[in-house]
Amino acid sequence: MSSRHVDRPRIEYLRVQNYRALRDIELKDLTPLTVFLGPNGSGKSTIFDVFAFLAESFGSGLRKAWDKRGRFKELRTRGEDGPIVFEVKYREKRRSPLITYHLEIGEDIKGPYVAREFLSWKRMHPGAPFKFLDFGKEIPGSGEVVTGDMPDDRDTRTSERLDSRELLAVNTLGQLAKHPRVGALRRFITGWYLSYLSADNTRGVPEAGPQERLSSSGDNLPNVIQFLKEGHEDRLNLVLRKLTERVPRLEKVDAEVMPDGRLLLQVKDAPFERPVMAKFASDGTLKMLAYLTLLHDPDPAQLIGIEEPENQLHPRLLPELAEECRNASGSAQLMVTTHSPFFVNALRAEEAWVLYRTEDGFTQARRASDMLGIKEFMAQGALLGNLWMEGHFEAGDPLINSGGERRPAIRKRIRIR
Repeated sequence: MSSRHVDRPRIEYLRVQNYRALRDIELKDLTPLTVFLGPNGSGKSTIFDVFAFLAESFGSGLRKAWDKRGRFKELRTRGEDGPIVFEVKYREKRRSPLITYHLEIGEDIKGPYVAREFLSWKRMHPGAPFKFLDFGKEIPGSGEVVTGDMPDDRDTRTSERLDSRELLAVNTLGQLAKHPRVGALRRFITGWYLSYLSADNTRGVPEAGPQERLSSSGDNLPNVIQFLKEGHEDRLNLVLRKLTERVPRLEKVDAEVMPDGRLLLQVKDAPFERPVMAKFASDGTLKMLAYLTLLHDPDPAQLIGIEEPENQLHPRLLPELAEECRNASGSAQLMVTTHSPFFVNALRAEEAWVLYRTEDGFTQARRASDMLGIKEFMAQGALLGNLWMEGHFEAGDPLINSGGERRPAIRKRIRIR
């Protein structure tokens, strides 16, 4: 199946400062499918949590997202004094101007606050970027915004003061129709989907009723199957066809309403005549069903994050899952973390970022396509995951120290073998 290309927002750039191990990391030219790999503790989950933190700050408020993560004592990079900084550059459509969203968060005795927040873009060439929203430059919670669909320096600036310095100006003002550019970013971020799927959660028996979007844990999978069955049967048939291609002898998946009003997910496999409840199906079957349902959503989230999709799946299914992710990236941007070379084998070199810790303990990132010899090896037919496992990456190998030498303990163990 080819990618379904839809003109939706895309993040092209991310910079993070003072967020846990991310003292100062910069990712440029991000692709529609971007995959982060590296050793344990390299920062993959922290990168994933950057998107989760922003989405939660917009959805449930900065204070709740902040307290959930332990406040500054857990969030700010050790040894650093400045604010936590996020900067995202994105386009609303493929050929629209590049918009920069800059957010700085500080903390004092009263708690977290927005130290600085601005939106800027450059519509004309040449010309400096124009800030059409700028808050916290002088006083937290106060700033200026330019109204209109295509704001520029000829338009009127309006001074605004928010009720609380914890409020995000984009989230607050973006709810007003007179700020369509601000509102577009708000809708983008609040619509992000970050997956923490587990097979156990999909085995539940929820209340009946169709639901359009899979929850982050996957506990409403039966409801989404019901939604597809009632309104998008062609999409459900596609999901089930792909599932049966990957799970031997699986014939059918259905959601049945029980007499007490709850929804039961059932799985039928050959040669048995009667289906079984999903709680008796394999972890891999349910996990693959959940991923296929997510990736073939009729109206997907604009950004989808998936953490370690290899868990509970057979290694031979992972290259196919990576291809499903690439196909889905035609209508949604995907950010994935993985430890699996089988998943990485299906990637292009520009889609993979290797995270690693430097000697000072902080995370850095390198794109696989920027490493010496990788593109040349792949041009000769080599697979990216195999190159990773064979030690051709210039960074991110847990058996190699920062000086490029194999660790002594590992070298001794290899000699014994």
